[in-house]
Amino acid sequence: MAWTDRIRSDPLPWLLEPDTPAVRAAALQRLLDRPADDPDVAEARARAMRADPIAAILAAQSPEGWWVKPGPGYAPKYTGTVWSLIFLDQLGADPAHAGVRRACEYVLGHTSTAVGGFACSGAAKEATPAPSLVIHCLNGNLLRALIGFGYLHVDRVQAAIWWAARSIIGHPEHRFYASSTCGPMFACAANDRQPCAWGGVKEVLALARIPAGDRDPQTAAALQAGGEFLLSRDPAEADYPMGWGNTKPSSSWFKLGFPSGYVADVLQVLEALVALGHGGDPRLGHAVDWLVAQQDREGRWANRYAYNRKTWCDIEAQGKPSKWVTLRACAVLRGVGG
Repeated sequence: MAWTDRIRSDPLPWLLEPDTPAVRAAALQRLLDRPADDPDVAEARARAMRADPIAAILAAQSPEGWWVKPGPGYAPKYTGTVWSLIFLDQLGADPAHAGVRRACEYVLGHTSTAVGGFACSGAAKEATPAPSLVIHCLNGNLLRALIGFGYLHVDRVQAAIWWAARSIIGHPEHRFYASSTCGPMFACAANDRQPCAWGGVKEVLALARIPAGDRDPQTAAALQAGGEFLLSRDPAEADYPMGWGNTKPSSSWFKLGFPSGYVADVLQVLEALVALGHGGDPRLGHAVDWLVAQQDREGRWANRYAYNRKTWCDIEAQGKPSKWVTLRACAVLRGVGG
């Protein structure tokens, strides 16, 4: 079955409309395989940099590279430094833009810890944050953004990769902290010391962005373990380990949205597994069927987690047909359907 056979109506003309140039640029690349230097992609990306939401985010940036206040940048949600950088990556901002580069350099200088990972801290001080503040969801989100912006081979990015891989596989020399990442395989204090699938999805997406030829054996082992963890449950059920007496998965798993913060949804699990090459795994069947069922008659998916009034400007309307979610869904269906 071709991936387009699963869609009720062709969404490409809608996704390629010029009034949303960031979506247009992403659709050209992710659905039509246009290279980054393709004239249409370059033109759309240039227009996207001058339009909201990218323009609004960059306009709010300080000359030093931070947003709202100096420091590690986790607060406030979702306008602080780390969130602004993460969302710029998800929106396809130009890596060569001066504001993007200032943001990357600032995060590398103020969010990195001595153990290599990125710290979850909203402190308004420019001091090296404590190693006990590193958590997988933020580390993965920032790693993915920095790799996407061309910083893969920078020492502090390599150190964050090193931290993630050792933490996932439980390297004997890796130190865990009871207050944050407290054990191997994504165990997290925020999830009652059980493996956190939200953190797992973010970290797998980050490490999967590393070209295969640049992955050392430790990173390859971490990716294999991460894939096995995400496949250990039916993604359509999302009944991954949950703490604090919860017996029912968070409803957020089933609210497809954009942009993506620390919360993950069923579609993002599929994105991570497709990125690992598991698109043809039959264990994804129920989740793919669930995803297909979420589209409307026009082959569009709604944004049910839009972060309205929380970001520098609203990116899309809550509950309405979403170009970004539709793009995500189409890319996954392409990955599982050939």
